[in-house]
This record gives sequence, structure tokens and C-alpha cells, in this order.
Amino acid sequence: MSEPAEQPPQPGAAEPTGADLARSALRAARAQARQRGEQVREKREAKRTGLRSGARSDGRDPVPLGAALNRLLTERGWESSAAVGGVMGRWPQIVGPDIAAHCSPTSYDETAAVLTVQCDSTAWATQLRWLARQLVARLNHELGHGTVRTIKVLGPAAPVRGYGRLRAPGSKGPGDTWG
Repeated sequence: MSEPAEQPPQPGAAEPTGADLARSALRAARAQARQRGEQVREKREAKRTGLRSGARSDGRDPVPLGAALNRLLTERGWESSAAVGGVMGRWPQIVGPDIAAHCSPTSYDETAAVLTVQCDSTAWATQLRWLARQLVARLNHELGHGTVRTIKVLGPAAPVRGYGRLRAPGSKGPGDTWG
């Protein structure tokens, strides 16, 4: 309900009565209340849009470290890389202690899904090639289907040749055979 605007007293008019004074005080109180209400509304609006966590959960609330890491891996698409990294750390548990003692994973190509494994002798490289199909099945069971398609088995690294003063030209020495 809108009150008519207060008019200034006319010269020569009668003095305001108690009812007029009460009306003008009521109008002033209502104006102040409206102003205070507006200030409170602006504060609430500022709190809602500001960076402040309230009683309800939102994306800025603290979460356990494991959950935060899982969310980061999912958002960035690093699940398979992290799973393969886990294989590098859990290699002995996945393949067994005998194979782990002689063969170790060296790299993983995510685009081709190829795991490269280096063996310390040609005999173990041959053995691992024979077991490659079973090993791929076990890795895919651990990591998720299709994570590893093939295993590239490398033999031992060739020994480093030492070029000294007494080296005979043309002979390869111990570097001509493997393992």
C-alpha cells in the first residue's frame, strides 16, 4: 500500500497534529526498513556468488587424496597410463618371481598398446615369447580389457665394446654373440 508523499507545511497553515507526526514517523521508519532490507538482500546475493563453501557440498570441498587422484586421472584420460605404471611397480606379483628376476618391463606405447619387456638372456627372451599370449591375458585381466595387445620381447643388451690401444682391427670380440 502506497502512502501519499508528505507535503511540506503551508505558510499560515495549522501546526501538524499528533496523527500527522505519527504518519510521517511511520513513513520514515518504512523507508529505513526498505533500505535495510535492500542492503541485506545485496549481502546475501554477494555471499551466493562469492567463493564461499556453505552447508551444502560443492566442488571446492575437501576430498580424500585417493578420490582426488582418481578424479584427476579420469578428467585427463590417464587411466590406462596409470594402470600400466602400476604394472611396472607390481611386475613381480603379476608375472611371478621367476620371470620377474630375469625380465623387466621397460616401456609402454599407449597408441599401439604394446608393452616392451627386456630379458637378461636369450633363453629367457625365448621363454617369454612362448608365454606372451598368456601374459597378455593376465595383464588385461589386471588392467582392463584391451590395455595390452602385444608384448615386445627384447633380448639382453649387447655388451659395451671397449676400444683400447691393444684392440685388433676387424675382430668383434665378445660382441659377436648374444648371451
